Amino acid sequence: MLVFLDESGDTGRMTNKGSSQFLVVSVVIFMDEEEALACDKRIDLLRTELGLDSNYEFHYSRNSRQKRFKFLEAVSPYSFTIATVAIDKDPSKLWGDGFNDKKSFYKYACHMVLTNAMPYLDNARLIIDKSGGDTFAGELKRYLKNKFKTDESDKIKKLKTQDSHKNNLLQLADYCASISNRKLQRKSDASEYYNYLSHKIVSLQRWPK
Repeated sequence: MLVFLDESGDTGRMTNKGSSQFLVVSVVIFMDEEEALACDKRIDLLRTELGLDSNYEFHYSRNSRQKRFKFLEAVSPYSFTIATVAIDKDPSKLWGDGFNDKKSFYKYACHMVLTNAMPYLDNARLIIDKSGGDTFAGELKRYLKNKFKTDESDKIKKLKTQDSHKNNLLQLADYCASISNRKLQRKSDASEYYNYLSHKIVSLQRWPK
């Protein structure tokens, strides 16, 4: 089993000064590693079909509308499931000093989405987008290993971080988080993208309510 985690939005709390309303974290779960490999290869082929460089990164926020639909059409036939947590940073809803520390906030969001995904995990290899540099990546790995080292020890077999531009399926996780974020913001075109993924979603939590 392979699991890929990425986020959309940011950990800033100044939503009235440019920070995102939501921090959205998604995990993409492939029960079958062969299916994950096939999806990975399909994304490689898509680059060739679109005349893109072999190291081009599919990133929702930077992609054109046309590229977004091409990407979703390419990946949607494959068998994977999605779990997502969206944390609403509205100051009237979110309290606690920990949310004012960007690193602590991100760690907490990762813990939330993985907790929700636990019923679907079994000896998973978890790959997380490496954000914040090597030092923070190490902190995040230690934090999550500590959180899940007891009753859930058989759920996550291995955890590593990787740069998203080197991993097609982290790019897929970026799309899942970004499309969920757009849906929550009720963007006019959100449903056009969301319809490609809605049947794959096993958990979608908006918190706090």
